[in-house]
Amino acid sequence: MFRAEAVPGEFDLIARHFTRPHRRSRALLGVGDDCALLAPARGALAVSTDMLLEGRHFFPEVDPESLGHKALAVNLSDLAAMGAHPVAFTLALALPQATDDWLSRFARGLFDLADAHGCELVGGDTTRGPLSLCITVMGEVDPVRALRRDGARAGDELWVSGDLGGAAWAVAHRQASGGWARPQGLTSALFEAAQERLHRPLPRVTLGKALAGLASAAIDLSDGLSGDLGHVLARSSQACGHRLAAQIALDQLPLHPVLGGLPLEQQWRLALAGGDDYELLFSAPVSRRSELQALAARLALPLTRIGQIEPVRQGAHDHEADRLRLIDAHGRAVSMTLQAHDHFSDHASRHE
Repeated sequence: MFRAEAVPGEFDLIARHFTRPHRRSRALLGVGDDCALLAPARGALAVSTDMLLEGRHFFPEVDPESLGHKALAVNLSDLAAMGAHPVAFTLALALPQATDDWLSRFARGLFDLADAHGCELVGGDTTRGPLSLCITVMGEVDPVRALRRDGARAGDELWVSGDLGGAAWAVAHRQASGGWARPQGLTSALFEAAQERLHRPLPRVTLGKALAGLASAAIDLSDGLSGDLGHVLARSSQACGHRLAAQIALDQLPLHPVLGGLPLEQQWRLALAGGDDYELLFSAPVSRRSELQALAARLALPLTRIGQIEPVRQGAHDHEADRLRLIDAHGRAVSMTLQAHDHFSDHASRHE
């Protein structure tokens, strides 16, 4: 399934870095043929594809091991948002040049995460060109219990896993400073933690599978909470036939510790619109609150209630601004214009 195009010694490259010793496999036929053959699974096959382009999704100087990790992590995060169990993935890789050291480190980061989730590389493609990666990941899920974006209903509570804004802070720092030097006054631990959130996000696969039957809707946070929440509201409004909105309590947002020294509004902006968190945002009925709190304790993973789903206020226009209401610790409305990431907007270039 890997094909050679214009890169000298490519078949040897594939054999050295991406063909693995025989192991127990879900693939009847894996790397090395025109297609992979996967044993049929119960339930539904969840499939997702993501591209990572140098200068658009990652900085040119990124460590190849971290890049290998992130390339798969962002795809596993999509499976997590559906409550799916990872099975296999394919990799399409364009390289300006093929070097053993770079590929060895990239493959190490890729396979360390793949092995941790039992997800098998079953094929792909390689070619010469500007550095870019495209992974298609496949997982299994019960279609009746699958988490979707269209299940939120008025009265549901909104929850988020982990903390927010650390990766966005790291991007903003790199863009402002032109490098990765630690700012004065910031501890090494906080600085490294923020970089880790950007370069090595943790896909919440275990959480996603546990949320099946508890959450009413879910999405992974790749482009910023405000924008990703908008997708849930739009799909759920269409599904239930009523316009839905959300109220977010700003003082309840679980902010990454690296944001602590910033003005409060800047912290909120990074958490709400920064992107690259790859946490799960989900809605759930109030009746599930105690079960979700118990789940957080069992997984040793913070799950924070940040707001609720509500009907669009009477007389409000069907604008995006009407669908997200921000309130402070005293319940007062906070006006804030948020620009979520969009690849084709004027603000599309996060990492250039």
